[in-house]
Amino acid sequence: MSHSNPIQLSLPVYLPDDETFESYYPAAGNDELIKALGGAAEGQKQQSLYLWGPEKSGRTHLLHAACAHANELSRSNFYVPLSIHASISPALLERLEQLDLVCIDDVDAIAGHPLWEEALFDLYNRVAEQGNCALIVAGRNAPADAGFSLPDLVSRMQWGLSYQLNPMADEEKLAALQRRAAMRGLQLPEDSGKFLLSRLARDLRTLFDVLDKLDKASMVHQRKLTIPFIKEILRL
Repeated sequence: MSHSNPIQLSLPVYLPDDETFESYYPAAGNDELIKALGGAAEGQKQQSLYLWGPEKSGRTHLLHAACAHANELSRSNFYVPLSIHASISPALLERLEQLDLVCIDDVDAIAGHPLWEEALFDLYNRVAEQGNCALIVAGRNAPADAGFSLPDLVSRMQWGLSYQLNPMADEEKLAALQRRAAMRGLQLPEDSGKFLLSRLARDLRTLFDVLDKLDKASMVHQRKLTIPFIKEILRL
Protein backbone atom coordinates (compact mmCIF):
# COMPACT_ATOMS: atom_id res chain seq x y z
CA MET A 1 0.00 0.00 0.00
CA SER A 2 1.32 3.42 -0.92
CA HIS A 3 2.04 5.80 1.96
CA SER A 4 0.84 8.71 -0.19
CA ASN A 5 -2.81 7.63 0.02
CA PRO A 6 -5.25 10.42 0.93
CA ILE A 7 -7.29 7.85 2.82
CA GLN A 8 -6.06 6.38 6.07
CA LEU A 9 -6.26 2.60 5.64
CA SER A 10 -5.05 -0.12 7.93
CA LEU A 11 -4.43 -3.52 6.40
CA PRO A 12 -1.86 -6.17 7.35
CA VAL A 13 -0.64 -6.61 3.77
CA TYR A 14 2.84 -5.67 2.61
CA LEU A 15 3.97 -5.71 -1.00
CA PRO A 16 7.15 -7.70 -1.73
CA ASP A 17 9.97 -5.58 -3.10
CA ASP A 18 10.91 -8.08 -5.79
CA GLU A 19 7.52 -8.46 -7.53
CA THR A 20 7.71 -5.88 -10.28
CA PHE A 21 7.10 -5.82 -14.02
CA GLU A 22 10.86 -6.15 -14.51
CA SER A 23 10.98 -9.40 -12.53
CA TYR A 24 7.95 -10.88 -14.27
CA TYR A 25 8.58 -13.20 -17.20
CA PRO A 26 5.43 -13.16 -19.36
CA ALA A 27 4.16 -16.27 -21.07
CA ALA A 28 3.56 -16.02 -24.79
CA GLY A 29 0.41 -14.03 -25.42
CA ASN A 30 0.47 -12.05 -22.17
CA ASP A 31 2.30 -8.97 -23.51
CA GLU A 32 -0.94 -7.04 -24.12
CA LEU A 33 -2.01 -7.68 -20.53
CA ILE A 34 1.30 -6.37 -19.16
CA LYS A 35 0.93 -3.23 -21.26
CA ALA A 36 -2.64 -2.69 -20.03
CA LEU A 37 -1.61 -3.11 -16.39
CA GLY A 38 1.23 -0.64 -16.82
CA GLY A 39 -1.15 1.82 -18.42
CA ALA A 40 -3.60 1.49 -15.53
CA ALA A 41 -0.82 2.17 -13.03
CA GLU A 42 0.23 5.23 -15.04
CA GLY A 43 -3.30 6.67 -15.12
CA GLN A 44 -4.36 5.97 -18.67
CA LYS A 45 -8.08 6.24 -19.36
CA GLN A 46 -9.21 2.61 -18.97
CA GLN A 47 -11.08 2.54 -15.65
CA SER A 48 -11.45 -1.17 -14.95
CA LEU A 49 -9.58 -4.33 -15.85
CA TYR A 50 -10.27 -7.93 -14.90
CA LEU A 51 -7.72 -10.72 -15.14
CA TRP A 52 -8.03 -14.36 -14.24
CA GLY A 53 -5.89 -17.43 -14.00
CA PRO A 54 -5.40 -20.44 -11.71
CA GLU A 55 -3.70 -20.33 -8.32
CA LYS A 56 0.00 -19.46 -8.58
CA SER A 57 -0.36 -18.39 -12.21
CA GLY A 58 1.31 -15.03 -11.57
CA ARG A 59 -1.76 -12.81 -11.21
CA THR A 60 -0.80 -11.73 -7.68
CA HIS A 61 2.71 -10.86 -8.89
CA LEU A 62 1.17 -8.69 -11.60
CA LEU A 63 -1.08 -6.81 -9.16
CA HIS A 64 1.91 -6.21 -6.89
CA ALA A 65 3.85 -5.00 -9.93
CA ALA A 66 1.11 -2.54 -10.89
CA CYS A 67 1.16 -1.07 -7.38
CA ALA A 68 4.96 -0.90 -7.42
CA HIS A 69 4.85 0.95 -10.75
CA ALA A 70 2.27 3.38 -9.38
CA ASN A 71 4.51 3.96 -6.34
CA GLU A 72 7.42 4.82 -8.62
CA LEU A 73 5.22 7.51 -10.20
CA SER A 74 4.03 8.80 -6.80
CA ARG A 75 0.49 7.71 -7.58
CA SER A 76 -1.71 6.65 -4.66
CA ASN A 77 -2.61 2.96 -4.70
CA PHE A 78 -4.03 0.15 -2.61
CA TYR A 79 -3.82 -3.64 -2.82
CA VAL A 80 -6.14 -6.01 -0.98
CA PRO A 81 -6.39 -9.82 -1.30
CA LEU A 82 -9.98 -10.83 -0.61
CA SER A 83 -8.73 -14.21 0.55
CA ILE A 84 -8.58 -12.46 3.95
CA HIS A 85 -12.14 -11.12 3.74
CA ALA A 86 -13.18 -13.01 6.88
CA SER A 87 -10.80 -10.87 8.95
CA ILE A 88 -11.71 -7.48 7.44
CA SER A 89 -14.88 -5.52 6.79
CA PRO A 90 -16.56 -4.64 3.46
CA ALA A 91 -16.31 -1.05 4.71
CA LEU A 92 -12.65 -1.26 3.65
CA LEU A 93 -13.80 -0.65 0.07
CA GLU A 94 -15.44 2.67 0.92
CA ARG A 95 -13.85 5.78 -0.66
CA LEU A 96 -11.19 3.77 -2.52
CA GLU A 97 -12.35 5.51 -5.71
CA GLN A 98 -10.45 8.56 -4.45
CA LEU A 99 -7.15 6.75 -5.09
CA ASP A 100 -5.30 6.56 -8.41
CA LEU A 101 -5.10 2.75 -8.48
CA VAL A 102 -6.94 0.00 -6.63
CA CYS A 103 -5.94 -3.66 -7.02
CA ILE A 104 -8.30 -6.32 -5.65
CA ASP A 105 -7.01 -9.89 -5.64
CA ASP A 106 -8.68 -13.27 -5.01
CA VAL A 107 -12.12 -11.86 -5.80
CA ASP A 108 -13.59 -15.37 -6.07
CA ALA A 109 -13.29 -15.62 -2.28
CA ILE A 110 -16.27 -13.31 -1.75
CA ALA A 111 -18.58 -15.11 -4.19
CA GLY A 112 -21.79 -15.90 -2.32
CA HIS A 113 -21.15 -13.31 0.40
CA PRO A 114 -23.90 -10.69 -0.16
CA LEU A 115 -22.37 -7.84 1.86
CA TRP A 116 -19.03 -8.15 0.09
CA GLU A 117 -20.62 -8.49 -3.35
CA GLU A 118 -22.72 -5.35 -2.74
CA ALA A 119 -19.67 -3.44 -1.48
CA LEU A 120 -17.63 -4.34 -4.57
CA PHE A 121 -20.56 -3.54 -6.86
CA ASP A 122 -20.85 -0.10 -5.24
CA LEU A 123 -17.11 0.46 -5.67
CA TYR A 124 -17.36 -0.30 -9.39
CA ASN A 125 -20.15 2.28 -9.68
CA ARG A 126 -18.24 4.93 -7.77
CA VAL A 127 -15.11 4.34 -9.87
CA ALA A 128 -17.18 4.82 -13.03
CA GLU A 129 -18.71 8.04 -11.67
CA GLN A 130 -15.47 9.46 -10.28
CA GLY A 131 -13.51 8.83 -13.47
CA ASN A 132 -9.91 9.09 -12.23
CA CYS A 133 -9.38 5.77 -10.45
CA ALA A 134 -8.13 2.63 -12.18
CA LEU A 135 -9.61 -0.57 -10.73
CA ILE A 136 -7.87 -3.90 -11.35
CA VAL A 137 -9.63 -7.04 -10.13
CA ALA A 138 -8.21 -10.57 -10.31
CA GLY A 139 -9.51 -14.05 -9.62
CA ARG A 140 -9.22 -17.68 -10.56
CA ASN A 141 -12.12 -17.65 -13.02
CA ALA A 142 -13.86 -15.37 -15.51
CA PRO A 143 -16.61 -13.26 -13.84
CA ALA A 144 -19.47 -15.38 -15.21
CA ASP A 145 -17.84 -18.57 -13.87
CA ALA A 146 -16.79 -17.32 -10.41
CA GLY A 147 -20.06 -18.09 -8.61
CA PHE A 148 -21.23 -14.58 -7.77
CA SER A 149 -24.85 -14.21 -6.61
CA LEU A 150 -25.27 -10.61 -7.76
CA PRO A 151 -25.80 -10.47 -11.55
CA ASP A 152 -25.13 -6.73 -11.65
CA LEU A 153 -21.68 -7.29 -10.14
CA VAL A 154 -20.82 -9.77 -12.90
CA SER A 155 -22.01 -7.20 -15.42
CA ARG A 156 -19.78 -4.50 -13.91
CA MET A 157 -16.76 -6.81 -13.97
CA GLN A 158 -17.34 -7.32 -17.68
CA TRP A 159 -17.44 -3.57 -18.41
CA GLY A 160 -13.74 -3.03 -18.94
CA LEU A 161 -10.86 -4.98 -20.39
CA SER A 162 -10.68 -8.67 -19.52
CA TYR A 163 -7.67 -10.97 -19.81
CA GLN A 164 -6.95 -14.61 -19.14
CA LEU A 165 -3.40 -15.38 -18.09
CA ASN A 166 -1.84 -17.82 -20.52
CA PRO A 167 0.05 -20.70 -18.86
CA MET A 168 3.83 -20.79 -19.22
CA ALA A 169 5.60 -23.49 -21.18
CA ASP A 170 8.49 -25.26 -19.45
CA GLU A 171 10.99 -23.31 -21.56
CA GLU A 172 9.45 -20.06 -20.34
CA LYS A 173 9.55 -21.22 -16.71
CA LEU A 174 13.24 -22.05 -17.13
CA ALA A 175 13.88 -18.59 -18.58
CA ALA A 176 11.93 -17.02 -15.71
CA LEU A 177 14.01 -18.93 -13.16
CA GLN A 178 17.25 -17.89 -14.84
CA ARG A 179 16.13 -14.25 -14.93
CA ARG A 180 15.21 -14.39 -11.23
CA ALA A 181 18.59 -15.92 -10.42
CA ALA A 182 20.43 -13.29 -12.47
CA MET A 183 18.62 -10.51 -10.59
CA ARG A 184 20.09 -12.01 -7.40
CA GLY A 185 23.58 -12.21 -8.85
CA LEU A 186 23.34 -15.97 -9.36
CA GLN A 187 23.96 -18.12 -12.38
CA LEU A 188 21.47 -20.94 -12.85
CA PRO A 189 22.84 -23.36 -15.47
CA GLU A 190 20.31 -24.76 -17.89
CA ASP A 191 20.79 -28.34 -16.68
CA SER A 192 20.23 -27.27 -13.05
CA GLY A 193 17.10 -25.35 -14.00
CA LYS A 194 15.71 -28.33 -15.92
CA PHE A 195 16.48 -30.54 -12.93
CA LEU A 196 14.38 -28.28 -10.68
CA LEU A 197 11.52 -28.36 -13.17
CA SER A 198 11.65 -32.15 -13.30
CA ARG A 199 11.69 -32.69 -9.53
CA LEU A 200 9.46 -29.93 -8.08
CA ALA A 201 5.95 -28.58 -8.47
CA ARG A 202 6.06 -26.47 -11.62
CA ASP A 203 4.24 -23.35 -10.47
CA LEU A 204 6.50 -20.31 -10.35
CA ARG A 205 5.76 -19.48 -6.72
CA THR A 206 7.14 -22.85 -5.59
CA LEU A 207 10.10 -22.59 -7.96
CA PHE A 208 10.94 -19.05 -6.84
CA ASP A 209 10.69 -20.01 -3.17
CA VAL A 210 13.12 -22.88 -3.77
CA LEU A 211 15.44 -20.54 -5.67
CA ASP A 212 15.44 -18.18 -2.67
CA LYS A 213 16.46 -21.10 -0.44
CA LEU A 214 19.23 -22.11 -2.85
CA ASP A 215 20.43 -18.50 -3.04
CA LYS A 216 20.93 -18.37 0.73
CA ALA A 217 22.61 -21.78 0.79
CA SER A 218 24.90 -20.77 -2.07
CA MET A 219 26.08 -17.73 -0.15
CA VAL A 220 26.66 -19.71 3.05
CA HIS A 221 28.55 -22.57 1.39
CA GLN A 222 30.12 -20.52 -1.44
CA ARG A 223 28.92 -23.10 -3.95
CA LYS A 224 27.52 -22.80 -7.46
CA LEU A 225 24.04 -24.04 -8.30
CA THR A 226 25.11 -27.40 -9.67
CA ILE A 227 22.80 -30.40 -9.67
CA PRO A 228 24.79 -32.18 -6.88
CA PHE A 229 24.60 -29.05 -4.71
CA ILE A 230 20.87 -28.68 -5.36
CA LYS A 231 20.32 -32.35 -4.46
CA GLU A 232 22.28 -31.86 -1.24
CA ILE A 233 20.41 -28.73 -0.11
CA LEU A 234 16.93 -29.91 -1.10
CA ARG A 235 17.58 -33.54 -0.10
CA LEU A 236 16.35 -34.83 -3.43
